[in-house]
Amino acid sequence: MSVILETGRLLLRPPRAADISHFVPLLKDFDVAKNLSRVPHPYTEDDACAFVVSASHGWSSGEDLAFAILRKAPGATIGICGVHPARGWEFGYWLGKPYWGQGYATEAAARLIAFAFDALGAEKLTAGWFHDNPASGRVLAKLGCVPDGEEERSCLSRGGDVFCHKVVLRRADYELRKAIP
Repeated sequence: MSVILETGRLLLRPPRAADISHFVPLLKDFDVAKNLSRVPHPYTEDDACAFVVSASHGWSSGEDLAFAILRKAPGATIGICGVHPARGWEFGYWLGKPYWGQGYATEAAARLIAFAFDALGAEKLTAGWFHDNPASGRVLAKLGCVPDGEEERSCLSRGGDVFCHKVVLRRADYELRKAIP
């Protein structure tokens, strides 16, 4: 399955080998890696290759659907977002540091959420954000997510568990937000 999603400024498509040269420098930045559960630090080309292969398998099985996030102009790969039916419909995103604070995370995640509910039939989506990344918490709140508990979550780059705020977005709340112009 090859799905391409579009927003005003972005294209979302399955990751490709050509993205590796973009992922590596963005994820080598510890400020990015420390906000992600499954990303090692330092991040290497081998890690990026393994991710692209894993993403391809995820698409084939329908269990993990990752999208590279590209700016339409000038076409740069700026991060990843994904929805993971096999992990309780968890979704997530990351952007390289040069792209923070420009609304790209909200824009990409909103399109991903619409895809999960409208095309995949999800009934609820879950996500989490580490306590020291309140910007991600604000993105999730803008998307309509509400608190759903807290937990310690493993963080590969930090080498241990980190306090994580869990959130949920239910279909009914998504539909209600979608109906309001």
